[in-house]
Amino acid sequence: MKRLGFKCILVLPLFLSFPSTIASEGTLTDPIVVASKIFPESYFLAELISQMLEAEGYVVARKFGLGGTKVCNEALRRDEIDVYPEYTGTIQAVILELDYPLSLEEINARFKEFDIEGVPTFGFNNTYAMSVRRSMSEELNLTKISQLVNHPELKYGVTHEFLEREDGWPKLEEVYGLKSRPEGMQHELALRAVANGDIDVTDGYGTDAKIIEYDLVVLEDDKSVFPIYMAIPLIRSDLSAPIKKAIAGAAGKIDEALMIQLNGEIVIKGRTFASVADEFLASIDIDPISENVDTRRGGKLTANVVRHLELTGIALLAAVVIGLLVSIAVYRVTWLSRSVVYLCGLMQTIPSIALLALMIPLLGIGMKPAIVALFLYSLLPIVRNTVISLSTTDPLLVRIAEAMGMSQLERLRYVLVPLAMPSIFAGIRTSAVICIGTATLAAFIGAGGLGDPIVTGLALDDTGLILQGAIPAAILAIATELVFEGLERLLVPGHLKVFGTTKSNQAAEAT
Repeated sequence: MKRLGFKCILVLPLFLSFPSTIASEGTLTDPIVVASKIFPESYFLAELISQMLEAEGYVVARKFGLGGTKVCNEALRRDEIDVYPEYTGTIQAVILELDYPLSLEEINARFKEFDIEGVPTFGFNNTYAMSVRRSMSEELNLTKISQLVNHPELKYGVTHEFLEREDGWPKLEEVYGLKSRPEGMQHELALRAVANGDIDVTDGYGTDAKIIEYDLVVLEDDKSVFPIYMAIPLIRSDLSAPIKKAIAGAAGKIDEALMIQLNGEIVIKGRTFASVADEFLASIDIDPISENVDTRRGGKLTANVVRHLELTGIALLAAVVIGLLVSIAVYRVTWLSRSVVYLCGLMQTIPSIALLALMIPLLGIGMKPAIVALFLYSLLPIVRNTVISLSTTDPLLVRIAEAMGMSQLERLRYVLVPLAMPSIFAGIRTSAVICIGTATLAAFIGAGGLGDPIVTGLALDDTGLILQGAIPAAILAIATELVFEGLERLLVPGHLKVFGTTKSNQAAEAT
């Protein structure tokens, strides 16, 4: 048992490094990694950049739908992506934490130490905007943000990033004297909630086509709180001059009206990011040779399922090996076993998306941080069930085994572990289901899997696209339950099955 555990520990790093090994052997030409945030316009601009690069013959790897400004910028600083679309107001207020506007030259001077620079803007300003229903605007004569202070009864729902960033809600509170505390919501859901009357006010973007679709009124920023948000590609400084030229191919070609129209083609008419980008590039005499990757559909189902299985399989295998070895090592010492279970439980108290974000400074984006986070989440059911089942074995059976002259290792192998098998399997099954569900969030840090169509569907308010990720994930969870149920029938001794089923269910409920 000890030798087996030692070998498993030695093999574990190979499993964790497997995904990166595969990724590094794909082509002799390193792809240019293009990323985006999690709203439709960012997806579109990233796809536009991708197709302009492909038109010049470059290989592009798309990592769309990363979880916000901090994630994208950290990935760019760590050289894990090469370019993503950003906004000057966000650079000023969120990334550089300044309260005054910067020119492109000033931005590049401040980013020089990070080997990052911006290229000329696409040409449009997508500033923040506060929106209300047209009927309410007319009823209350609401046309300016400053008038909101006269209506404390109004309900607010804003995006989570807007709620925290200095150029968002905190600035509105300070300048306009707003006292209400809004609820954090996903952007598309907030717009729909305003239209349905579930909330009254939300934040939006100046080029958001959904504002037109839902017939909302944009309130005038009469105290000029929001800075200018010119859309620009942020890139790594060490990219070659021809690559930079290709990325800047649409500089100055898109104004606010055109951006609203392009967004409308995607979020209202339901066209793909790729087809809209392809059509626009043709209009400015750029002939992309991309394969028109359907980024709206989140890639092929098979590829998403395979990646999801990679994430969950490696993380679960590591959790089983490490969890069992640790549990066997500590179960006899009460204070130590309780401490270990407590620490594993502590991991569960950290919100999964927060844990993924915390991994980025250590491991970057992609599969490795996702696997480590899923591994930590999978430990608790396995460790708790194993420790409890081993430490609560009937003392009479243990004394009989001792009287028969069994060594400690033999008692563990022939008595304790067989009796604990139903509970151990219950813990593994619970961990597997948790792992499959939580792995959908890995898309926010570029790890892929079935979370990709879910994230894209949330950005587009597309229920069908969300289901393309949610349904396969549910099927995987059910299939996993059936597989482990079959393994349990094979491995659990026959005389423990009836008792084991009851014990297994109780352990699962406790977990």
